[in-house]
Amino acid sequence: MEKKTLVIVGLGLIGGSLAIALKGFEDYEIVGVDVSQPTLRYAAEHGVGDRVTEHAGQVLPQADVVVLALHPQGILDFLTEHRETFKPGALVWDVCGVKSAILEGAAALPDTVDFIGCHPMAGTEFSGVEHAFGAMFQDSHFLMIPRPDSRPEHIALLERLAAYIGCKDVCRTTGEDHDALIAYTSQIMHIIAVAVCDDPDLFACRGFEGSSFRGCTRVAALDVGLWTQLFSLNRPALLSVLDRLLGNLQAYRDTLASGDRQALADKLTYSAARKRQMDLPGPDLLA
Repeated sequence: MEKKTLVIVGLGLIGGSLAIALKGFEDYEIVGVDVSQPTLRYAAEHGVGDRVTEHAGQVLPQADVVVLALHPQGILDFLTEHRETFKPGALVWDVCGVKSAILEGAAALPDTVDFIGCHPMAGTEFSGVEHAFGAMFQDSHFLMIPRPDSRPEHIALLERLAAYIGCKDVCRTTGEDHDALIAYTSQIMHIIAVAVCDDPDLFACRGFEGSSFRGCTRVAALDVGLWTQLFSLNRPALLSVLDRLLGNLQAYRDTLASGDRQALADKLTYSAARKRQMDLPGPDLLA
């Protein structure tokens, strides 16, 4: 049987990890695409995928499945540039941490191409193919945003693919709900981390940081280009979460400034109880 072709465009941390994790998946040849020669050399030397190339236009017409693992704006630009290059009947999906903007961009694709927005919820604070590893997606959620006309066989293929790379489940959602979730559970945490690092006393505490400080600021040394795009493309949802956080911080400041220890204890009790309740086993809200 002739192998099918699965192309991964962008061999950074996530794309590279996918290329490693997907080797041997069903009857697909895993082809990595990147414009960086050092990235291509590293990928070829370390077996990231079955083969690599810098020429997207040469492999897309034969690709049965295409994964877009570029930065958000890169995905939008790639969809526009190559909209007529995809193989008719191909499944195209992405791994971007913002979905509404990507789904809007994918609307420009021909009807012959089935685009499904996806987000395997995994990553590290590092970037680049040299940090890619096949177990990246172990026990992670695989979020999927099918369109009304998405083909059932493509949805089923993505469910098998997610299981193959180690995801614990596939959660269907909408672009709007996804972006609100990510704004609260991920993006606002990155803003907290970088904001803490803006304090003038940052370097005075070097060597004396506790584990809570290190945990809070772990993601602050972020990929500026990537997170500028993620924040900007998810601006409405992120602003909503940021406004709520500012209100909560102000409430704590006001309670502390009042000098009322009982009021402070009551507020801490309320917040701590919510965290403990959050940590209890319960239904997956996205399932």
